[in-house]
Amino acid sequence: MFDIKILIDEPAKRVATIQAVAAIETIIQPQDAWTYQTLGELLTKDSIDLLVVYQIDKVVGYCLYQVVFEQAEILRIGTHPDYQRQGIASRIFARLNKALKANQVESLLLEVRADNTAAIALYEQQGLAVIHTRKGYYKAAHQPAVDALIMQRIYV
Repeated sequence: MFDIKILIDEPAKRVATIQAVAAIETIIQPQDAWTYQTLGELLTKDSIDLLVVYQIDKVVGYCLYQVVFEQAEILRIGTHPDYQRQGIASRIFARLNKALKANQVESLLLEVRADNTAAIALYEQQGLAVIHTRKGYYKAAHQPAVDALIMQRIYV
């Protein structure tokens, strides 16, 4: 059974949770992982929250998002590979959508690599649609550049 919570302020638990999220980042985003320091700095901002998915006490998924006025943006979302394809991301979206609607957010944005077909399919299932393409946005040495897709969901 999975439990989804907003990151709590209890210092020891907070540090361990952010460390666990950073560890998952290194696995699923090896070329561009956000570190504990980066995540910790972002989470000092009032506009940024972290939804965390636990299985008992183990962090298995997360969603870092920002709300500015009536607009929200997913900054990072991920599930540990051992727990992928178990509906965790869909549960994150259900919880996130509920929170955003309660806060009168009008739209949700995110950016995804154009070659990440599994993520794109998930986002489309969640009501997001491509609204813009950033040509050649993702660049890596000795590899062709990959477009970034900007996707949006409207709530109103």
